[in-house]
Amino acid sequence: MATGVPNSNPLDILIEHDRWATRNILETCAHLADDEFHQSFQIGPGSLHDTLSHILGAQRAWTDVLCERDPIRFKLEEGKRSVPALIKLHDDIAEGFELAIHDHPFTDTVSPERAGQTFTFTRGSILTHVTTHGMHHRAQCLNMLRQLRVDPLPHNSVVEWMLATGAATTGA
Repeated sequence: MATGVPNSNPLDILIEHDRWATRNILETCAHLADDEFHQSFQIGPGSLHDTLSHILGAQRAWTDVLCERDPIRFKLEEGKRSVPALIKLHDDIAEGFELAIHDHPFTDTVSPERAGQTFTFTRGSILTHVTTHGMHHRAQCLNMLRQLRVDPLPHNSVVEWMLATGAATTGA
């Protein structure tokens, strides 16, 4: 934005924050031992690896819905992915999601079929679901990282995103 004014479009903020916050968690996990990254916890999908894979799998599936193609689901049991592999996957999935969400008006609907039943969603509701779903599971990741005694924890909130990216300004 050429004016120097931070972006105030909630759409852009949701997408950019979601991408930034998930990447921060992934980059923090790059410093963990493999056994810590795969350690089982009694929360969410069970480990950092599985929780992050779940976030990415859901975003990929919803991107496919937005593009009106059959969702490609990747399953946790297909093999353990390394943190660098998940970062690459994240970057590709986040880019695809952003392109898909900008492709049509939020009021447009899509009607995916699952288990023989058809559901109709607005594109805006899918954006909201994907970003709040990611936040929910990133909170679980922060809990797991805290239990692993990671300090400092990665930045994750919208306010932290605003401060880290220059989306907030300071006045005189």
